[in-house]
Order: sequence, then structure tokens, then C-alpha cells
Amino acid sequence: MGQADSPAKASGQLQDLPGSIDLLIIGGGVMGLWAAVKAERLGIRTLLLDAVRPASGASGGLLGALMAHMPDQWNDKKQFQLEALVDLESEVAALEAETGLSCGYRRSGRLIPLPKPHLRPLAERRAPAADENWRMRDRRFSWTVRDTPPDPAWLSLDACAFGLVEDTLAARISPRGLTAALVAAIDAGRHVRRLDGLTVRRLLPREAELADGRRIAFGHAIVSAGTGSFELLAQLGAPLPRPLGSGVKGQAALLEAEIDPAHPVIFLNGLYVVPHEDGRIAIGSTSEDLFDDPHSTDQQLDGLLRRATTLSPKLQGARVVERWAGVRPKAIDREPMLGPHPDAPQVLALTGGFKVSFGIAHRLADAVLSPLGGPGAVVPDGFHLSHHLQVAQGSV
Repeated sequence: MGQADSPAKASGQLQDLPGSIDLLIIGGGVMGLWAAVKAERLGIRTLLLDAVRPASGASGGLLGALMAHMPDQWNDKKQFQLEALVDLESEVAALEAETGLSCGYRRSGRLIPLPKPHLRPLAERRAPAADENWRMRDRRFSWTVRDTPPDPAWLSLDACAFGLVEDTLAARISPRGLTAALVAAIDAGRHVRRLDGLTVRRLLPREAELADGRRIAFGHAIVSAGTGSFELLAQLGAPLPRPLGSGVKGQAALLEAEIDPAHPVIFLNGLYVVPHEDGRIAIGSTSEDLFDDPHSTDQQLDGLLRRATTLSPKLQGARVVERWAGVRPKAIDREPMLGPHPDAPQVLALTGGFKVSFGIAHRLADAVLSPLGGPGAVVPDGFHLSHHLQVAQGSV
């Protein structure tokens, strides 16, 4: 199975822009691509637009860590994420079989060092919660506190002064492999066309106006344009006193080293060390609310790299082959933003995933396509666009 590293060529020509379409998807990041693949399977006449090309924004990054929320204090959000993370395994297998491309998926597990004494009892209290909550159908996943790491050359003994946690739910995926496979599935289909280099500047309940003045009428529209989604959705309904969301910059790096791709992900205080199938290791990421240049890397990434080599002796001397930065969409209430706009129910939000998009986008796509015959999915109340609008209005 080949590794998919770059998006396929765009289908269609700009002069072929249709005047109307059953479903318009605005934005070709991981959210929009999953929605397009699901729409293709449903036989919905769809047009997918991207301002540049698929996965040209935050979805074209390096990291690919698929992490679960903590297993205690269980709620509907954690249950939704658990089910999505477990189902992603079969979704990826089907996509790889369909396209012949590798998405770089592996349920690798995760190691969390415990460098301070108060972290050990907290971690131990979470183990029974994982036994109770981290289960789905015949699958069960564990959260185990250990005294020493399984491979001190991968995770340093010095980082584990009070032990470590080993969990078996975590996984990882190649962001570029997955998005390229999604594009390949779309391009091989019959019902979805995609056009790159087109920006929607104005959104109406039944029509989208492009930057060049042309208009597209639609039966439904899915807004999955990353940070640009918030402004488009705010154009519908009454003016909002606060923005629906903002961008958070993340920086990451890719290292080249002879690392076993079966090694678990390492996580500590916002730092991820993620081994991938090609023997390379992704390091990330920062979370920057204030920044001047969304695409530049700086000393903050240098700091992550120093921390990573301290955590993992195997990374010492590894060559940095790529430095990357991008801006992720964070909705006003931090959770994903999903579903119909109350004042324009034909317009559906599918955005705001921030740090969890790759693990749940496939399931969010099922939910958002339910008005068009999709299988649907019950999502937490806090995910609904109507909830985020209330927060922006100050009524929540």
C-alpha cells in the first residue's frame, strides 16, 4: 500500500463553476474532506471549494496524535470522542482499501511521564475510571501506572521520577496521508466535484458569493473553512457582539531518526512526540493565541525540540527535516462547532475542532449530513452551532 503524501490534482476547471448545487462544502481541510467523502457515499450532488487546495491549512500539518480525554469525570463529550476514536480504525481501513493509499494509522498507545510527586496519586485514581469508561462493544482500553518506562532509551528514566502512565487507547495518523487518501476517494467518485483557488466572501441562506463576484445557489451548505468559518457563519442572523471563534497558531517539527514506528506516543505538558510509519518523528505543538506570522517558526519550536530530546534520548542528534506552522480554528466555547444555523437551517457548521479534529471529523461529518440522509450521530449539546451563537451573544 502506497503512502499518500500529497493531495491529488484538483478536479474541474474554474469556468465550469455550476450555478446551483445540492450541497456546497466550503473548505477542504480534514472536516470538509470527510464530509465530501460521506456525501459521495450518499450519492449527493456536491461541490467542494477550497481557497487554496485541500489540506493547505492546519490539516496539512505533521503531528497526527489521536489522544483521548482523561477517563475520569465522564460526560457526553468524552463518550462521543471515545466512540469516534474507536470507529476511526475501521473508517481508515475502509478508506485505505478503497484508495490503495496508506493513512499511517496505528493504535500505538501513549506514555505520560509523572515528573512530580502529586501526579502519581492522581494518575492512580484514574485507572479504575478507565476500566469503567474506556470500553466500546468488545473493545477495552487501559490506563496503567508503572514505575519505569518500557524502553528508557525512548522515554528517559529521568523524566519519570514518580513513574509514568501507559494507556492503550491513544493512536496516531499521518495528517498528510489521511487527507491525501480522502482527496483520492473524492476524485475517484461520481457525485462530488472539487475546485481549488476559490474563496467565498459572502454567505446567504441559499447562496454563496465568491471573491470574484460569481454566485452559487445551494440546497445545503457545509461551512468547514477553518478559521474563516467563523466570519462566514456570523454573516447569517443578527450581528454578534463577540466573534464566533479565533485562530490558535501551532508549531511543529519533523525529525529523521531510526525509530521503531511501533513506539507509543509520548505526551507531557502540551508536548507530543509522535513516531510515524516512515521512521520519522513529529514534535509539537505550541498553542499561540497571539502571533504576527501564522506560517513562521521561531524560538518556541526550538524550545519544544529541546524538551523532546530531553524526554527521549533516542532523539538526540536527530536531524530536523521540516519545520511547520499553521493556525487551527478554536470556536468561542472551545468545542467543535456543528449543525444548522438557527436563522438559516440550510447552512451547516462543521468546524472548530482545534486539537481534536483528526480523531472525530469522520463522526462529525455523519452528524452534520443527517438532514441530507446521512446516518447521523448524537453529539453533545455544547457542540451545536446554536450553543456557540448563544455564547457569542452573551446569553450563556
